[in-house]
Amino acid sequence: MPASDLEMGATTPRSTLSEEEKGRASHIESDVFDEKRGPTVYNPNIDVSAVDERKLMRKLDWHLVPWLSFLYLLSFLDRTSIGNAKLYGMETDLHISDQQYLIALTLFFFPYAIFEVPSNIFLKRLRPSIWLSFLMTAWGIMMVRIVFVLQGPLHLTEIPFPKTIQGLVHNYGGLLGARWMLGTFEAGLYPGVNYYLSCWYKRSEFGLRAAIFFSAATVSGAFGGLLAAAISNMGGVGGKPAWAWIFIIEGLVTVVAGVMSIWIIQDFPDTAKFLTEAERTVVIRRLQADDQFSAAGEALKLRYIWKSLFDWKTWLSMLVYMGSDGPLYAFALFLPTIINQLGYTATPANLLTVPVYVCACIVTCGVGFVADKYGGRGYLNIGCLIVGGAGYIILIVSRNPALSYFAVYLAACGIYPSIPNIVAWASNNVEGSYKRSVSLAMVIGFGNINGAVSSNVYRSEDAPWYRMGHGIVLAYIGIGLICSVSYIVLLKRENAKRDRGERDEIIQGVNDDQVHLSKNGTFASVAEAKREKGDEWSGYRYRI
Repeated sequence: MPASDLEMGATTPRSTLSEEEKGRASHIESDVFDEKRGPTVYNPNIDVSAVDERKLMRKLDWHLVPWLSFLYLLSFLDRTSIGNAKLYGMETDLHISDQQYLIALTLFFFPYAIFEVPSNIFLKRLRPSIWLSFLMTAWGIMMVRIVFVLQGPLHLTEIPFPKTIQGLVHNYGGLLGARWMLGTFEAGLYPGVNYYLSCWYKRSEFGLRAAIFFSAATVSGAFGGLLAAAISNMGGVGGKPAWAWIFIIEGLVTVVAGVMSIWIIQDFPDTAKFLTEAERTVVIRRLQADDQFSAAGEALKLRYIWKSLFDWKTWLSMLVYMGSDGPLYAFALFLPTIINQLGYTATPANLLTVPVYVCACIVTCGVGFVADKYGGRGYLNIGCLIVGGAGYIILIVSRNPALSYFAVYLAACGIYPSIPNIVAWASNNVEGSYKRSVSLAMVIGFGNINGAVSSNVYRSEDAPWYRMGHGIVLAYIGIGLICSVSYIVLLKRENAKRDRGERDEIIQGVNDDQVHLSKNGTFASVAEAKREKGDEWSGYRYRI
C-alpha cells in the first residue's frame, strides 16, 4: 500500500477501489474523523513514513509463524502417534480389542470439538502468550490426577503431560482418561492460532501463513513415522514397551515447549513488544485498509457472538470444512495401518508414510501461495477435493499394493491443502474480531467432531483393502464438493446485490433522501456503519 494512504490513515483508501466501486459508492469512503467518536485512524499522530512494509512483514513472519508451527507439529504428533504406537503392540499390552481401540480414538474428538469456541473467546480476552501456553502445560497438570487415581504413586517417572501419561497407563480406563483430557486441552490450539494469525495479516496474506502453519501437521506425519521407528529401539528400557516410549519421549518435548511459549509467543498487534510504536501503527492501519475494521480493538458484546451463530456463512463453512476434516483424521490415524496391511511390517510401514507427508507438505504450501497471490480459494478447494476423491476411488477399486500406495499420495495431496485453504476462506469472509474468533472455532470444531466418525471407519475385519472406510471418506469429500460450489454461488450472489446498491445504508447528511434503504440501517457516518455491521456493511466484498 502506498505510504501516503497509511499516513492519511484511510480505513478504505480510494486507491484500493475499482473504478466501478468509485463511481457507485462515493459515499462509502472512510472518514478520517468521526464527530461522535473522534479520529477513526489508528494512532493518527504517529509518523510511519520510515517503516518499510516488506521488512515489517518479514519481521512478523519470523516472530510468529515458526514457533506456532512447531507447537502444532507437537500437537498433531500427540493426537496421531497412537496410530504408530498401535503397530508396536499397544493393543496387546493394554489387553484391549480393536473396538476398544476405536473408542479410545473417538473419545478424543468430543472434548476437542466442544471446547474450541469458549477457548477462542478466552484467547481474545486474555493474552495469547498466556492462554496458548496454559493449554499446553495444562495437559500434563490435569493428567497427573488421573494417573494417581488409576495407578497410585508413580515411581519411575512423574511427568505432567497427557501423552507421557498415555505411555504409563496399564489399562483401558487409563487410556480413555488420557485421551479425554488430551482432547480437552488441545482443543484451543488450532482454532486459536488461526484466529490469532488472522489478526496480524491481510486477507490476501493469511492463506499462505495458515498453510505453512498447518503444514506442520504433514511434517509431523513424516517426523512421527521416523521418530516412532527410532524410539521403538527403546523397547524394554525401564521396563516399558516400545509403544510407551513413543508417548513418553514426545510428551517430554511438548512439556518443555509449553513452558517456553510463555516468553516466545507474541500478543496482539496493538500490544506486541517486539514492534515499535510506528510498526504497530502500520500493522493495524493496513488491516483496517483491508476491511478489518476491528483491528484496532473491539469490546466484547454478546451480539457479536450471536451474529456468528446466525450467519449462514458460518454454517455453510462448517459443512465445507467437514468435507475435508473427516478424511484428514481418517488418513492421519490409519495411514500406517493401511500401509502395514499392504504387506509391510511396523517399521517399514511407518517409514513409508514419510514421503507421503513430505509431498503433502509441499502441495499445501503451494496452494496457500497461489490462493494468496491469485485468489479463488473456493475453486482451489474444489480442485483439491477432486484430487483427493480420485485417490480414494483408486483405493476402493485397486487390489495392487503399488497402485494403492500411489493413491495414498493423491489422497494426501488433496486433503491436506484444503484444510488451511478452507480456514482462510472462512476467515476472509468474516469481519469483527469476536465474530471471527467464534466463527472459526465453530467451523473447526464441527469439522473435528467428525473425527469421531472417521476414527471408526477402518475396522480390522475390513483389512486389507478397507473398502467401507474408503467409501465413507469418499462420501465426506462429496459433501465438501457440493458445499464448496454452493458457497461460491451464494457469495457471488451477495456481492452482486452489493454492487447493485441493494445493501446500501443511509448515511446521515449523504443519502438521507433514499428512504427505501432504511431497512439496511441508518448511521451517522460510514465509519460507524463499518463498526456496527462488520462484513454486512455494503462496501464489504466477500472473497470467492
